[in-house]
Amino acid sequence: MNWDDIKIFLEVARSERLSQAAKRLALDPSTVSRRLHKLEEQLATQLFERTQDGHILTSDGERLLASARRMEQDASYALDDIKHNNAQNSGCVRIGVTEAFGNFFIAPNLLLMQQQFPNIQIDLLHFSRYVKISRNEADIAIAVERPNSTSMIVSKLCDYTLQLYAHPDYLNKHKETVTLDNLAGHNWVSYVDNLLFTEQLSYLKELNADLLPGFRSTSVISQYSAIKSGLGIGILPCFLAAQDPGLVKLCAGDIKLVRSFWLVTHPEIKRLSRVNSVWHYLKQLVAEHQGLLMPKD
Repeated sequence: MNWDDIKIFLEVARSERLSQAAKRLALDPSTVSRRLHKLEEQLATQLFERTQDGHILTSDGERLLASARRMEQDASYALDDIKHNNAQNSGCVRIGVTEAFGNFFIAPNLLLMQQQFPNIQIDLLHFSRYVKISRNEADIAIAVERPNSTSMIVSKLCDYTLQLYAHPDYLNKHKETVTLDNLAGHNWVSYVDNLLFTEQLSYLKELNADLLPGFRSTSVISQYSAIKSGLGIGILPCFLAAQDPGLVKLCAGDIKLVRSFWLVTHPEIKRLSRVNSVWHYLKQLVAEHQGLLMPKD
């Protein structure tokens, strides 16, 4: 069996898109397709269901994926050991994270880590869905809810609060003070409910009000921009909104939502010194910024 065919299989399994896999492999999509068919012929089985949504693994494909990942990891560890003589804290660590936490908390706080571990490079990957650690999409995932997987290392990273915010321009146009009783009478900015990848983001249901947002987006950064422009009021993470002095916190005594972040990685990946160091750095980072993540007022 050709190892290159296994590498092609792995990339298609991870991306679930032939064109995306081909781009990452620097190959023509027709070449990738032909090599996949060749591999399936050699194994006398179908590894993927070809659907409009992409290439979805069959049961045999899932079995091959588990074995292929172990092959890839073993080869990677062997090469790393030979090339770097088991060098400590050296190489790239990919962190899969939501865009708000990545942009407004992780990225601004990497300088100290760079100073502590100058030979570690960070790839910060933004996902608006669950990060597939089992398919090697990242080395460490920061998830918005605890995964059910028993094969992964999962550890609670932190709690964080979200509150209701508006811009003074909006409040000046709407003279009525925003209270729990009149929430439905205001312009709202929020998520697109039927496109949420987790119920943890369905904040409006917890306010027990008949709220119909006038602006919705799958991006919390877009929501933040809309609120900042005076378009309406909306729920934002405090670690994001607190860094913008132009925003006003509303109903602070009545609305306070709490969510959690979870660190996730594969046991084999965490054995790498660079991954373990980044893991513990993230733990230290949230411990030092509790006031931003969980403000008391």
